[in-house]
Amino acid sequence: MGLISDRLNRIAPSPTVSITDMALNMKAAGRKVIGLAAGEPDFDTPQHIKDAANAAMKAGKTKYTQVDGIPELKQAICRKFARENNVTCTADMITVSTGGKQVLFNALMASLNPSDEVIIPTPYWVSFAGIVEICEAKPVFVRGSGANPMKISAEDLEAAITPNSKWLILNSPSNPGGVGYDADDLMAFAAVMRRHPQLHLISDDIYEHLVYDDFKFVTMATIAPDLQDRILTVNGVSKSYCMTGWRIGYGSGPVPLIKAMAKVQSQSTSSPNSMAQYAAIAALDGPLDFMAENRAAFARRRQLVCEALNKIDGIDCPLPDGAFYVYPSIAKLIGKKRPDGKIIESDSDFVSYLLEAGEVAVVPGVAFGLSPYFRISYAAADDVLADAMQRIAKVTASLS
Repeated sequence: MGLISDRLNRIAPSPTVSITDMALNMKAAGRKVIGLAAGEPDFDTPQHIKDAANAAMKAGKTKYTQVDGIPELKQAICRKFARENNVTCTADMITVSTGGKQVLFNALMASLNPSDEVIIPTPYWVSFAGIVEICEAKPVFVRGSGANPMKISAEDLEAAITPNSKWLILNSPSNPGGVGYDADDLMAFAAVMRRHPQLHLISDDIYEHLVYDDFKFVTMATIAPDLQDRILTVNGVSKSYCMTGWRIGYGSGPVPLIKAMAKVQSQSTSSPNSMAQYAAIAALDGPLDFMAENRAAFARRRQLVCEALNKIDGIDCPLPDGAFYVYPSIAKLIGKKRPDGKIIESDSDFVSYLLEAGEVAVVPGVAFGLSPYFRISYAAADDVLADAMQRIAKVTASLS
């Protein structure tokens, strides 16, 4: 009998974490690596949020809290949903965890049985599938059948539903593709859900405030209030509020599920960080002017990266609706030869070559369930991105 569980042997480590670690190790060895693998804003946390954490420490708010969040933060989250999403919820419908990933983990751990299926559009954030597999349920991957393979339709969703379907996980705007689902898309999905009462929705809204051009963010609980008892809305302060290291995520859902998630959390981490919870109140209730400045910077970087990549022969980069990633296709590079004679047979081969020869760390599409693509996070300074684009162009030009 081995030490490691069969459950863990079924899943792979996070590819984004692995590549980031490789890049950091190369940097430590003196290589000038540009890391574009991690999804983390390069902006600092706004000062009023840091001040709130300092005030909480000075006031002695340094003890354990309620297992799934302090009442004051839950009320601030309810105010946020009412103010920004026109969604009414009460404190007993709210959970607070150590990041949005823990909200997802708790929900799936609390709800899934081995016979259950979870519908996941591709490309998907790497942890969606990993968490489902840890819970010993079955991820069902759905690729868009229309012109955009990164975006599923209501027909695609309906075709994937079986009697065992328990959840659809919908991330909009999405990681890695930046694909957004608008009000019409969500209304069509809601109609499908009404026909299949066994299906519930996890709406991952973590990039809610990071949208561009004419795309208008909307969440399913706004579109279909009649389905609110079948929706878990997941959000957090990490991305839009530049608080990745503070580790505060939250969710709103039906009370029985929220209670079950608290039970899971009580046996894992227990309460989130106390000072970070008070900082999150300041984030949710405070001024949002910094978001417009950050969004303008991200929009400029998105344009820079997409234009540069689309000038490279063999790379096709669609313009994303939101988030801070691009997901270019390298289908035209598959089969090409490196100067050393090795063939680029997959997006993993291309990414490895890019790290080796160009010292740029990105993530292969296979990690997100849709190949041959790769993901770049453009949450980096403009000059860093410009340098990275030149390196990618040089590496790609070396292929024959």
